[in-house]
Amino acid sequence: MNLIRKTYDTTEVQITSFQSSKGITEYHIFFQQTNCLEDFHTQLQHIHDVYARSVEELPGNPVAIFRRYFLSDVTNQTDELMERERLSPYCALSIVQQAPMNGTKIALWAWLQTGVQTQVLSNGLFEARHGAYGQLLGANQCNRAANSEYQTRLIFRDYILQLTEANCTLAANCLRTWIFVQNVDVNYPGVVKARKEVFATQNLTEETHFIASTGIEGRYFDPMVFVTMDTYAVSGICPGQIRYLYAPEHLNRTYEYGVTFERGTAVTYGDRRHVFISGTASIDRYGEIVHASDVIKQTSRMIENIEALLKEADTTLNDIMQAVIYIRDTADYARVKRYIDEHHPSLPYIIVRAPVCRTGWLVEMECTAVTAKGDERFAAL
Repeated sequence: MNLIRKTYDTTEVQITSFQSSKGITEYHIFFQQTNCLEDFHTQLQHIHDVYARSVEELPGNPVAIFRRYFLSDVTNQTDELMERERLSPYCALSIVQQAPMNGTKIALWAWLQTGVQTQVLSNGLFEARHGAYGQLLGANQCNRAANSEYQTRLIFRDYILQLTEANCTLAANCLRTWIFVQNVDVNYPGVVKARKEVFATQNLTEETHFIASTGIEGRYFDPMVFVTMDTYAVSGICPGQIRYLYAPEHLNRTYEYGVTFERGTAVTYGDRRHVFISGTASIDRYGEIVHASDVIKQTSRMIENIEALLKEADTTLNDIMQAVIYIRDTADYARVKRYIDEHHPSLPYIIVRAPVCRTGWLVEMECTAVTAKGDERFAAL
């Protein structure tokens, strides 16, 4: 993994890349504003200008397969953002209210790849195809059912149908989900109940496996939508390519405290290994919060847990291509940022405001890592 940091006027850019002689080249890029005195229109203009310039400067003519915008006020900012997005090449597009913690109004994470053929499938998923694999991405899947439980049921029902149309299943092909919950302290239990019951119908149990996931505060522009979901699945993979990560000396299995997701998932291709680490907090192998009320000690333990999960996949913190750090209390931002910058200066990351699903967790982090440790038995990505 190579990391490049650039600044264009008021826009900071972090670019990570992974190159392979056999498969695609992939890039993860964070774009963040630095001038909190500018209005949304101006910050959005800067983001789009720098995005276009940065992509043009990348070798290999990459195309975006996924973009996620982090907004400070999704209700009032989405319309203008969508007008701008109509001028950009289409990809899976996620929009969530998770305010950038440096006081600005907008940030962007983009995932780009070279050499892929892209299309929107009839089922609504965005496909990036290369060789034996089709990467299937979905964003902002939602509905307006009565409560978070029913909304979650319908979201998964619709997604299962989408996967079926692509000759895939939830259990065999879905590798990663992000579930954003409005007022997570109130609505998350409904999400947990619905997901657990849907998973049981799809042979996703404690005896089989679950799916790497982040369940976190996040608001959609429609106030009647309590839950939205982003998804990543791959067609063409086989069970032997997938490994689930546990780090039992640090963490317990999630079903032991009533939830149903994997701590991490590693997927090995012929030329690389992808590692998806779920939202991870300061938790121990008994499922208890570690260092209650101390955000810095929680941050340290959070990184320790992630490092242990990565180690199971024969990867390290240096292989992380993108990380999103969520904090509950805006007053903790400066201290968490200082800790990360001092102890992990090469980490490509962004910090946004999003309370974690358990009130005692003050900070959480998710990440994606890529390493060249592939397996020639499988096709390259």
